[in-house]
Amino acid sequence: MKNIFTFCILLLSVTLSKAQETEEYITEHAEFAQTLMRDHKIPASLILAVAIHESAAGNSKIAQYLNNHFGVKGPNNNTEIRSAYRDYESDEESYSHFVEIMETRSPFNSLFEKYDQYDYKGWARGIQRSGYAHSRSWASQVVALVKKYELYNYDERPEGYEEPVYVTTTYRKRSSKARSGRSYTVKSGDNLSIIAKKKGTTVKTLMQKNGLKKANLKPGQKIKL
Repeated sequence: MKNIFTFCILLLSVTLSKAQETEEYITEHAEFAQTLMRDHKIPASLILAVAIHESAAGNSKIAQYLNNHFGVKGPNNNTEIRSAYRDYESDEESYSHFVEIMETRSPFNSLFEKYDQYDYKGWARGIQRSGYAHSRSWASQVVALVKKYELYNYDERPEGYEEPVYVTTTYRKRSSKARSGRSYTVKSGDNLSIIAKKKGTTVKTLMQKNGLKKANLKPGQKIKL
């Protein structure tokens, strides 16, 4: 019991330490993120959240050695680590280059017409859909960081601003059985109309899937659903 208690205290201590580091990172970079927001109309909250996510709040190796806070790949001249990520002269240069990517590269540059400088959720979803990250949960993770650290307070939203509502898409892994397709064994008394009603489909769909020219069925026959 004592070991469990000690482990819980240690875990809590590590969690609090990471939160404190992240808050210090935010304090250090919030002003520049706001400057970029005012000049380029991208939410400061979004910029900060992406940087926190991609650089582990400045603790990743590429942030420490390359000043790379956004996971941007490219050549570098660093001799301390071998990396496929590009290097920058400063943190500010990395931040500025992220915004430049959004403005100059397709399809990111189309996001400026879709989302305003206060809509961090729309921007996160749009950036993910545009191919910035392969992870399907990337946008939700970025949005979660904005909410956790209340980064939207840096967005200088006008009084009465209402956040757009977006439906969260849940991705479910299909089972091998589902991927291989379903089938149904015809029973005595069955016809296509009865089967279609049972399985929530149509006679026409069943005939097309099974290449049937006639509606005649035999007991024991297997048909694709």
